[in-house]
Amino acid sequence: MGRAILTLLWKDLRVELRTKEILTTMMVLALLILVILNVAMGQNVVTVKLAASGVLWVVFTFAATLGLSRVFLVEKERGQLSGILLAPMDRSAIFLGKMIGSTILVLLVEAVALPVFVVLFNFPLGGRVGPLLLPLFLGTVGFIAVETLFSAISAQTRLREILLPLLAFPVAMPALVGAVGATAKVLDGLPLQSAAPELQLLVAFDILFVAIGLVVFEYVVEEE
Repeated sequence: MGRAILTLLWKDLRVELRTKEILTTMMVLALLILVILNVAMGQNVVTVKLAASGVLWVVFTFAATLGLSRVFLVEKERGQLSGILLAPMDRSAIFLGKMIGSTILVLLVEAVALPVFVVLFNFPLGGRVGPLLLPLFLGTVGFIAVETLFSAISAQTRLREILLPLLAFPVAMPALVGAVGATAKVLDGLPLQSAAPELQLLVAFDILFVAIGLVVFEYVVEEE
């Protein structure tokens, strides 16, 4: 199973590095949202401090949703998805390969968007970058686990672009609440230990939905 996951992951990353279709889409949208929110909020220090965590997660989640809506759709349009599903491998490996690849792409977007946020909003992170990585990672993994599962579902419908956010956001809400809360505490300069309840929620959510994805994915794509 591990070899199958690595094979699928390498294939997806190699294709994306060549085409840059999904990554470019997410990058552009993330930067546009940052600019729009910066214009709307201005440089009011109090407002920026209160909204910083929400701004970051709005950027990350909307960019991820737009890009990941095509995770399965591209292969479905090219007739490649059926071949992958017919390959002699556990379908849970397909889910993990897609999820890990998507997580890497979103983390790359976050790595670019975070410095842009700091510059545009004049928000000094100081020594908070290290503690910030944990809630960003845990929140991203949970959100991507949900997105990957529902991306496979929505790819088989005509309303795929609309259906994905309608399905994914309500289900991922506990992870987003925990991620926003933990990020806000870190950005306020509080120690990471103060965000322990939110981090515990994120860990539990990640484990739960990765497990659900591994079990359910086979039935989601069985009609393909």
